[in-house]
Amino acid sequence: MVSEPFVLIVEDDTAQREVLAYNIRAEGYRVETAASGDEALLMVREEVPDLIVLDWMLPNVSGIEVCRQLKVNPDTHRVPVVMLSARSEENDRVRGLETGADDYVVKPYSVAELLARVRTQLRRTRPASVGQRLEYEDILLDVEEHRVYRDEHPLKLGPTEFRLLATFMERPGRVWSREQLLDRVWGREIYVDTRTVDVHVGRLRKILCSVGGKDPVRTVRGTGYALG
Repeated sequence: MVSEPFVLIVEDDTAQREVLAYNIRAEGYRVETAASGDEALLMVREEVPDLIVLDWMLPNVSGIEVCRQLKVNPDTHRVPVVMLSARSEENDRVRGLETGADDYVVKPYSVAELLARVRTQLRRTRPASVGQRLEYEDILLDVEEHRVYRDEHPLKLGPTEFRLLATFMERPGRVWSREQLLDRVWGREIYVDTRTVDVHVGRLRKILCSVGGKDPVRTVRGTGYALG
């Protein structure tokens, strides 16, 4: 299985925060919550989520300011932000989107509609997690059938190598540190030595090259690995 997307909910209203967390977890996503903008920014420094559901009206640091800080930070500027707000005027929507929000949902909202918007954003940034087929050059990864092909030749990958390849193929060119790969592929709850990453990348390379073709995995000295 591909690792579940990590969604951070930032909402100061306890009841709304709990309803959102319950429904998003029911979609199979990993969820953490924050009750303020300050708390959210601290949590993002610890682990970058795959998507943020962000309320506009927060104590101390507003959702707009949180969004602005996320979008100017090179480590988080690609993280999709779904902004929640009771402000329904067109100029408020424009301000939210111009600050960098990827979507804008007006309160009161339908939970079903919000979930659909979350899925839409994750389809763009975590396509493997929503069952899409991924392609990179002559490599095809089918998440639903759990199959991998290179130049139409079927490849047999173990579960860890499959998750590793899916992670690389979701963001070709991105350089992943060993620690980031441990979080994404193995999970934060499991302690694994960083050298384990090197072992599994080696296995993945061997399998990918077993049917010919160049090694698509690039080692970035002192940092980690990238696809392409």
